[in-house]
Amino acid sequence: MQALKLALRSLPRDWRTTELRILALALLVAVTAVTSVGFFTDRVYQVMANQAADMLGADVRVNSESALPDTYQDAAHQQQLKTATVLSFPTVIVQEEDTVLVSLKAVSAGYPLRGELRIADNAFDTDRVAQDIPARGKVWIDARLLAQLNLKMGDSLPLGHSSFSIEKVVTYEPDRSGLFLQLAPRVLLNIADVADTGLIGVGSRVNYQLLIAGEANAVANYRAWLTPQLKDNQMIKGVEDNNPQFNIALRRSEQFLGLAALVAVILAGAAIAVAARHFADKQADTSAIMRCLGASQRLIMHIYLWRMFSLGLLASGLGCLMGWLAQTVLATLLASFVPSSAGLPTASLNPLFMGVAVGFITLFGFALPPILRIHAVPPLRVLRHELNATPPRVRQVLGLASVAMISLLLWQAGDIKMAGWLIAGVLLTLVLLSGVAYGLVYSLRGLRDNVGMTWRFGLSNLTRRLQASSIQLTAFGLGIMALLLLAVVRVDLLNAWQQNLPEGTPNYFIVNIQPDQVEPLKAHLDAQHLSTSGIYPMAVGRFVAINGNPVVAENYESDRARRFAERTFNLSSAATLPKDNEIIDGVFKHDSATKELSVEEDFAKDMGVKLGDVLRFSVGGQEIEATVTSLRRVKWDTFNVNFFVLGSPDTTETLAHTYVTSFYLSSERSHLIPELAKLFNGVTVFDLNVIMQQVRILMDRAVLGIQYVFLFTLLSGIMVLYAALSATYEERLYESAILRTLGATRRQILMGLLSEFSILGGLAGLLAASVASLIGWILAVQIFELPYSFNPILWLIGIIGGALGVGLAGLLGTRTVLHKPPLMTLRQV
Repeated sequence: MQALKLALRSLPRDWRTTELRILALALLVAVTAVTSVGFFTDRVYQVMANQAADMLGADVRVNSESALPDTYQDAAHQQQLKTATVLSFPTVIVQEEDTVLVSLKAVSAGYPLRGELRIADNAFDTDRVAQDIPARGKVWIDARLLAQLNLKMGDSLPLGHSSFSIEKVVTYEPDRSGLFLQLAPRVLLNIADVADTGLIGVGSRVNYQLLIAGEANAVANYRAWLTPQLKDNQMIKGVEDNNPQFNIALRRSEQFLGLAALVAVILAGAAIAVAARHFADKQADTSAIMRCLGASQRLIMHIYLWRMFSLGLLASGLGCLMGWLAQTVLATLLASFVPSSAGLPTASLNPLFMGVAVGFITLFGFALPPILRIHAVPPLRVLRHELNATPPRVRQVLGLASVAMISLLLWQAGDIKMAGWLIAGVLLTLVLLSGVAYGLVYSLRGLRDNVGMTWRFGLSNLTRRLQASSIQLTAFGLGIMALLLLAVVRVDLLNAWQQNLPEGTPNYFIVNIQPDQVEPLKAHLDAQHLSTSGIYPMAVGRFVAINGNPVVAENYESDRARRFAERTFNLSSAATLPKDNEIIDGVFKHDSATKELSVEEDFAKDMGVKLGDVLRFSVGGQEIEATVTSLRRVKWDTFNVNFFVLGSPDTTETLAHTYVTSFYLSSERSHLIPELAKLFNGVTVFDLNVIMQQVRILMDRAVLGIQYVFLFTLLSGIMVLYAALSATYEERLYESAILRTLGATRRQILMGLLSEFSILGGLAGLLAASVASLIGWILAVQIFELPYSFNPILWLIGIIGGALGVGLAGLLGTRTVLHKPPLMTLRQV
């Protein structure tokens, strides 16, 4: 207890030292970075856990691509369970010259069985819980639709063959989820009105749902009875398995944001290591005096350990508070990717524990070796100032720091294999950046004799402190690189992809074309001189067997293969090979008398399909088998109609199917879309321009969120700079005193310092822009197969931004060296 009392008594005095303040601020940045991500993801996970039943709209939900038999609902009623029926599908609303793609949802009485459906009397009015569903002839709509179609409450809304009166605005649906549904405005109507619209035809893509809720045991018994009865195109989903893809995406987002935060932690650790070593050097005299006064080495060691513990607790606690404030900004930036209607509850205490743990691991992992050597200072140092404790060995410092870094990466990744790759990637990146940074600083030596005095002063300072300058350059280069790389992905790659699309690339898709509409639609498009990519039959099916062996999601390792095994996808047939397809193995037999299939190469690889395999699909309860006779390579980015599985012409003849096509329409002729939708009732027109704009908005917000987290990396870089400046403060003080004695003015010295840090920041920006452009080129050319042109603006932003930012930060950190009179400084030598 004596050591703790002495440590707490000396802590306020220690706080006046620059080194301890830097150490605490670096720790504060590290904990804030980690807890901001932790608080945000914790709140989202709570939404998923606490409102799982609400987000499902029931305790159990049965999904199907075809109408569900009445026996399912009858069996639920026999067990005293409540039920409700839901139909949902996309359709197009035509209002005068405007067309809008909407998500139509028809519900029966009792909907929702769990959670609340909220409505308002008008857009932006206070909402309330709906006590019923829309009456016959009425619709409740998304507020966006009022603005898009210039409608008001009470107006008529056309849906297929019928028109409906707009009665309420839907503000919240408990079971609404999925990116596409968030893009399309909602129209809610009574399920009894669906038949009158004529929007559902044979083969139309409709999602049928049966909602079930009630006492837990009855629900469990019903689910046990129903599961064996399900057809291949039907799926039962409970609270525990709702939104699995969202959970996977959330976990990956958490890992990515967490790892971005850990980059800031690692750089903060470097600042802590530098500050701790300088702090230990400054405490040598204090330790020697305490030894002379009778304090044991054990007591001194305990005092300094308690000091570090107290400082760590204080900085970690404040970092957790700052993390809570920071996550509110992150939640706003990433709101588009969260079930916004569910809201975000208050975070739990788990991120607090995580933040404190990260704080102590970082503090002791990077600061412990020099701190532990303070107690070994000999008492004779009081008389002989050159005596000091033996400095910690390099392997001790690096070993403990590596253990801390690896522990944090393992914890964040949650997977040894992933952590191994991350550790290798982080180390490789740091080594490469450090090597390049060292080379850049070293190359500056040749410039010193060819520039003016101010620049020569700055260059000399950088090259004389070669190791410290290289570390600072690496830290800033890493932070700026992360921000610039995200800008490359967000702007340059997306623009390159859009510009790479050839002129006339289809920008409209038409789906749900009925067989009797195909010829009239062809004639109409020809009359308007619109060329399609072909009109293809499309049957919605589920992949059920390979050579008689059932396709089970659990048998596949990749997430993509599991999704193929669980979801439905589109089957088609063609007499000729589509122009964006290339046979890479086998033969495409368009005139075969037997049912044969051509399979896309990546789908075949994921699902383990090879030539000669017999595949079985279930379409609307009807099964079909065919042999794989060829594998195809498909150019998906042409926006022509393409399929994973393409059969011979007779493959889809006996199956329930609709038709699909795509075509290009210039913006000047977009008025033709309302006319087309009016002529061909029930068809759905997708405007890819609108969807791409929404995708761009979502991408922008995602990148902004990630860049926000990477700002902590830059803050950590500033901490590294200040730690290095603190370590060389006395040296700079003597330099300034000598220069002023020799006649240099304060302004000349100030400009010399500014040039030093501006050069450092400019080099960091140059390094960051170069690496970001290189990675962007690799992503574009090697991954996405896009043409890539290096953007000179990126270098300008990197160099100018780095020079200004680091220059000002460095100047603020060193300006005090000019405040002390030179005579006073020289007398202390």
